[in-house]
Amino acid sequence: MIDFRYHLVSIVAIFLALALGIVLGSTVLYAPLVKFTEDTAARLRANNAKLQAENALALTRGAAGDAFVAARMPQLVEGSLAGESVVLVETPGADSRQGEALLEAVTAAGATLSGRVALTDRFLATDQAPALEQLALTAKPPTLVFPVDSTPYQKAAAVLASAVVTNDRAVAGKENTVSAGVLESFEDGGLVTLDGEPAKPATLAIVLAPAAPLEGQDAEAQTAALVSLATGLDAAAEGSVVAGAVPTSTAAGMIAAVRSSGEASAAVSTVDNIDMAFGRVVVVYALREQVAGDAGQYGLGSDATAAEPEPVPAATPSPTPDGGVGG
Repeated sequence: MIDFRYHLVSIVAIFLALALGIVLGSTVLYAPLVKFTEDTAARLRANNAKLQAENALALTRGAAGDAFVAARMPQLVEGSLAGESVVLVETPGADSRQGEALLEAVTAAGATLSGRVALTDRFLATDQAPALEQLALTAKPPTLVFPVDSTPYQKAAAVLASAVVTNDRAVAGKENTVSAGVLESFEDGGLVTLDGEPAKPATLAIVLAPAAPLEGQDAEAQTAALVSLATGLDAAAEGSVVAGAVPTSTAAGMIAAVRSSGEASAAVSTVDNIDMAFGRVVVVYALREQVAGDAGQYGLGSDATAAEPEPVPAATPSPTPDGGVGG
């Protein structure tokens, strides 16, 4: 018969064995574990320092390259838009400073600026859609006909576009009482603010996209309204370009919406890096391409199809009587 003392000795032996195992285990394993942790931390610190150095070098090179392009922008765009006129349409949430920089590039390219039209938040307010449609019907020029299935925003875009752009060079840049009346209606309705002389229709339009994707439950519908605006401007003008600054890893917002729409992307060009001088030069080239009847999606974003449009071929020199070439 096993007595209580035997049980007590057995229990004590078990706990002693556990304690000894813990002591021995921690002693044997502690040093290698500490060394592995220290080595891993050292590798991570070295890798992090390398990445930081590479990032700093990339930023320095990028800034130097952009400064080079900015300094030579007049030569890069000279004559690209000679004879054209441009209207700048700013969407709610757009960075007006980027608009200023864009206009410098456009005027350096030889284009004239008719004016600026800034949409207010009221223009995109979904609860204002019925009022927007009624205003569009009231302000519509007699010659403008809406497709049967047009939305309120498509109607408003068509009416607004008819006032600020044209594909008829005979009327471009000239006083237009009908255009002035349309813009006055939109301004009185609190839908736009005006600067310059946008009632003198331009041949080209730049739409300055919101600085960040729209948010809220109505964001998708509001973004679609902005796409309708861009396509409406393009249809009434020689062309339109949607311009903005979008992180390269992001495919969201107005520019992404244009690019993801087959109908819109076939007509409207986009540029997603206008915070860089290189991007502003590309806007000029994209406008020039629009005049030629083409469109493209340019920049550094994941959904861009190219960094810039294909260069316009230089004119082939004509032979001269003496066997040389002429201009």
